[in-house]
Amino acid sequence: MRTLLCAFFLFLIPAASAQNEPLPFRRAIELALQHSSGLSAAIADQERAQHSVDEQRYQFVPQVIMGSGLAATYGFPLSIEGSAPSAFSVNTQSMLFNPGQLDFIRSAKNELKAANYSAADRRQQIILDTASAYVQLDTVGSAINVTKQQLDSAERAETLVNKRVNEGVDPQVESTKAKLATARVRMHFADLQGSADVLRMRLAALTGLAAAQIVTSTETIPALPEVKQQDDLALRASESSPAVRAAAEQASAKEFKAKGERKLRLPTVDLAGQYGLFTKYNNYDKYFNRFQRNNATFGVNIRVPLFNASGRAHAAASAAEALRARKDAEVTKQQYSEGTLKLQRSVL
Repeated sequence: MRTLLCAFFLFLIPAASAQNEPLPFRRAIELALQHSSGLSAAIADQERAQHSVDEQRYQFVPQVIMGSGLAATYGFPLSIEGSAPSAFSVNTQSMLFNPGQLDFIRSAKNELKAANYSAADRRQQIILDTASAYVQLDTVGSAINVTKQQLDSAERAETLVNKRVNEGVDPQVESTKAKLATARVRMHFADLQGSADVLRMRLAALTGLAAAQIVTSTETIPALPEVKQQDDLALRASESSPAVRAAAEQASAKEFKAKGERKLRLPTVDLAGQYGLFTKYNNYDKYFNRFQRNNATFGVNIRVPLFNASGRAHAAASAAEALRARKDAEVTKQQYSEGTLKLQRSVL
């Protein structure tokens, strides 16, 4: 239901210039989308999720590190942080076979989808908040105009009654009744003005405009789309809702992550290579039968996990987290369906 309303507000509303006064309906929504810090944060989450996907995928791309292990040697050439001393060195390493990493990539892709849906949901929420505040302010403004006329009439009637009472035509009680009637209208007028000030301040926060500059335009507000009670809007809304789909993608991401954690117990194979430029001042020529300046090693690194109690516990925790996320997604879908159905039945 919310998705249909947002699409209607975005694409069926006539375009309007930002220079027009009063503020047109569509322009208010455009300003709210541009001004929203929440939408900017959602876009940042999308970028972060995209980089997370790249980070996981690039584990299969060779990483190349260039450096030097310069060292002065006394006696046998000992290693420096696990590498032989060298004037120049190049190291490369990448994953070749890792079942768990493939699931981590799938998890990151689902996180990206969830971030995209969350951004879309945030966008729809901004549109609805702005549209709701705008329509309410316009309605209250119209009511203020009507109430102002009623207040003028009540004050004129009170003046007339007071004259009749002073002239002895009507009893004093009529003057009291007229004053009470005027007071009730004046109180209602004050309540409406207060509501208008609150709504105008809310629109100002959404659009970034000064509250005093915001004046609604009734003719720019579109009519709501027809809602048929026989339509299954609850099902349609839950299937198309970005919030529901984001929750589902988030649950799928956690499920893939849990699978990846379990597969860390399987063997993995990495490609590894190293090149080193050796020098004689590290005493290689004294302790080895043959000195060679250029040296290289290239091969695979095979790891077979045998026992890792901590890893098993972590995988179990990830599985429980995935189950929780799936149940939360189901609850979100059910709540959205119920809310849409309630809204549909309230529209007559």
